[in-house]
Amino acid sequence: MGVTTWIEGGWRRGAESRLGSLLCNIATAFVVMMAARLLFFATNIGCFIDYLSWQLIGDVLRGALLFDASAIAYVDALYILLVLLPFHKKETHAHAVFAKCVWMVLNGTALAANMCDCVLFDSAGHRTTAQIIPLLANDPDIGSTILFGAINHWYMVIVFGAALWGMWRLYLTPSAHRPTDIKTYYALQCAVLCVASVLCVAGARGSFSISARPITVGDANRYVNRPIETALVLNTPFTIIRTLGHSALDTPDFMTDPDMEATYSPVHRPVHGKRFSPKNVVVIILESFGSEYSGILNSDLDGGSYSGFTPFLDSLMTRGSTFRYCFGNGSSNADVMPSVLSGIPMIKEPYFLTTASLNKVTSIAGELHNKGYSSALFYGSASGVMGLSSFARASGFGKFHGIEEYTRRHPDSSADFNRTGNIWDEPFLQFFCDEISRMKQPFVASAYTASSQAPYEIPAKYEGRFPEGKLPIHKCVGYTDMALRRFFDTASKQKWYQNTLFVITADHTGESCRNVYQTDLGKFAVPIVLYAPGDTTLRRGVDDRQIAQHTDIMPTVLGYLGYDRPYIAFGCDLLHTPHHDTFAINYHNGIYQFVKGEYLLQFDGTRTTGFYRFKSDRLLQVNLVNRSRRWQPMERELKAIIQQYMQRMNNDNLTITNHSNN
Repeated sequence: MGVTTWIEGGWRRGAESRLGSLLCNIATAFVVMMAARLLFFATNIGCFIDYLSWQLIGDVLRGALLFDASAIAYVDALYILLVLLPFHKKETHAHAVFAKCVWMVLNGTALAANMCDCVLFDSAGHRTTAQIIPLLANDPDIGSTILFGAINHWYMVIVFGAALWGMWRLYLTPSAHRPTDIKTYYALQCAVLCVASVLCVAGARGSFSISARPITVGDANRYVNRPIETALVLNTPFTIIRTLGHSALDTPDFMTDPDMEATYSPVHRPVHGKRFSPKNVVVIILESFGSEYSGILNSDLDGGSYSGFTPFLDSLMTRGSTFRYCFGNGSSNADVMPSVLSGIPMIKEPYFLTTASLNKVTSIAGELHNKGYSSALFYGSASGVMGLSSFARASGFGKFHGIEEYTRRHPDSSADFNRTGNIWDEPFLQFFCDEISRMKQPFVASAYTASSQAPYEIPAKYEGRFPEGKLPIHKCVGYTDMALRRFFDTASKQKWYQNTLFVITADHTGESCRNVYQTDLGKFAVPIVLYAPGDTTLRRGVDDRQIAQHTDIMPTVLGYLGYDRPYIAFGCDLLHTPHHDTFAINYHNGIYQFVKGEYLLQFDGTRTTGFYRFKSDRLLQVNLVNRSRRWQPMERELKAIIQQYMQRMNNDNLTITNHSNN
């Protein structure tokens, strides 16, 4: 008898009993979960290959089994109940087939979630959580988004179909026969169900100890050295299930309120001695425009020969002011608007998805409304996506323009949309320029582009015009950079141009092929460019000393204008803050990251787990947490920031006008 025949025979013999088939099918679920992890690793190997070691592999596998057991306990709980329910009349072939269908649906859905992250992880930098559910629910084009995603990643669809076929074939259906000894049947079934219930609860909690809290997403950090590696330990069904209905805004008690205020305050006061200058403000947010794509920000790559994919944006950097060490406060579309326009970072959950999203909130537009500014927010997709139109209204923007407004202005514009229903960046930015030229000055206007993302297409007439690079997104970046140049060509002919401050940034990073942009910190590297064509006093070039972040944009803009009222923003005025006081904060896979001076600190909410000299150790290979105590004042400042954020979010205390005691 061959080994294969022996294994198959043993496997099939398990089907003779209901309990045996149940155990075999749960084992299959474990195999499928681990196979999905291997596929995830293979498709994102560039993010992990530099850190692999045999010890790490062993720790990852040990942690993976724990989190897979938890996910399977949640996912297959209904199936286990169907199989073990003490009811003798259910012992029929029809019930067995129904149980098989339930198992396929549950585990097929879990597999689909894992496989989606094979594609999404490169840009998001973390496993998908329950935050995706309201985002999808608010996406009016969710059907076309899924359809085009499947078309663009057709090979994943084939793998998924093959996996479902294999799962169907591997599933073991027990022999169907009614019990003859009813008393023995019920005694055994009840006993087995009790044991299975205990095992399921322990598996879901990750421990048999009643006193231990259930494992969470953050517990994956116990098995890895860097937050990004937690994606190998976790699985997507677990991260979604464990973040459902979870409120992340619990206020910590790191220090007393007076100590917190003395250590850090987000309240900004007017710049002393500076008079208000009513310049127009234009903020442009580019979809997926990570710093990796810029030549001027990566002059050391490829021996100094790297030219990047953003020649026009690079030219603005030389004519304006930019920052070499600049980071986003989040990693998804839902994080960017509150950070850039209102100075509210993403900590644990996007602002839109928290219970505090109904708070009173201000923004650049909301503050400048006090100075008689008109304002408008533009987005190259549907107004309901990510709640942007609601945010615009709540934060003080006078108008919102999405695709609905675009089509009203351009009724014969079907060629201006890509397959996913987003407006191509070139016509969108021209529309933006036309509309703000009609606005009453002074104005503040912001545009958020949408076409430089999956399925990574450009208009047919531009095929072959832009460098292809190593990734599909590279030609899209080149196209958007061209669209940005055309916007400035048109804007430069407008009367308002010379009296305008332009701010250009990205919402988050996109696909990456450079290892320095695949680290826990590199995943957040985005450009911020300040450009004022009519102002020769604004410093020019790349600043190598300051740390910049999205939440700095609001205080920097208001400081530049000489705004004379206090307001709240969790960032710095980059034009009036000493470089050693600037910082950046973001939240990544259960870890707070705090950048200041030469160092990156990583904090899990209880203790500092990582401390790196990130400017010289760009791959974050040397953890100094046990070699130096320089992290202690940084940890204290980070704790004060977190405590300020949580208190103000929970107490509806994000504005000055309604809270005179700030």
